[in-house]
Amino acid sequence: GFETVTYMFEGGLTHQDFTGHEGKIEAGDVQWMTAGRGVVHAEMPIGEGTHTGLQLWVNLPSQDKMIEPKYHEVRREQVPEAEEGGVEVKVVAGEAMGIHSPYHSRIPIMYLHFTLKSNTEYHQKIPESWSAFVYVIGGEGVFGSSDSGPTEAHRVLVLGPGEGLSVWNKSNLQKLRFILVGGQPLNEPVVKHWPFVMNSRDEIESAFEDYNNGRNGFEFAKQWSS
Repeated sequence: GFETVTYMFEGGLTHQDFTGHEGKIEAGDVQWMTAGRGVVHAEMPIGEGTHTGLQLWVNLPSQDKMIEPKYHEVRREQVPEAEEGGVEVKVVAGEAMGIHSPYHSRIPIMYLHFTLKSNTEYHQKIPESWSAFVYVIGGEGVFGSSDSGPTEAHRVLVLGPGEGLSVWNKSNLQKLRFILVGGQPLNEPVVKHWPFVMNSRDEIESAFEDYNNGRNGFEFAKQWSS
């Protein structure tokens, strides 16, 4: 009933599923997975060391929740990048600095990875009807207005309505790195239980019945192991 967007910062991730799909993504790579009517899969880090990244779950519209699963792996050199006045952006989805990502989810979203050098600022437009949030990866930044207090790493800011996001890196020493995610609200009920995301309790129960009885896309679930 949803899609995942997995974006690696460091290390790597290997993936297998019960349909026979295998893949791996490393630092800077992105995997788009449409779970649709269901996938049984395994994700594991590649080798020793530190592995960091983010996985975004994007809810699917009701008419798309039972579509066939699919994947698309994007290498780091395929992720569009731009730089302007000491501000760099990697456009995983959406648009920034006049460049557009060629990769799309089933609903319109933006997924932007910003890096601001010391003593820089930037304004990113966001459609007024969208919901959006910021996750700070490293450093600390001032968001919203220049007199706001700083927000440090590993914090999330849920944005209110408006035409966009203004951000300042007032540090003299360190870069500010953050993710900006926004999307068009579906305005549909959301019912989540275990790894299933549907629109009603009845649909969740049907998904469990399909999984437990090996039907409607889960025919190979019981026999598969990673």
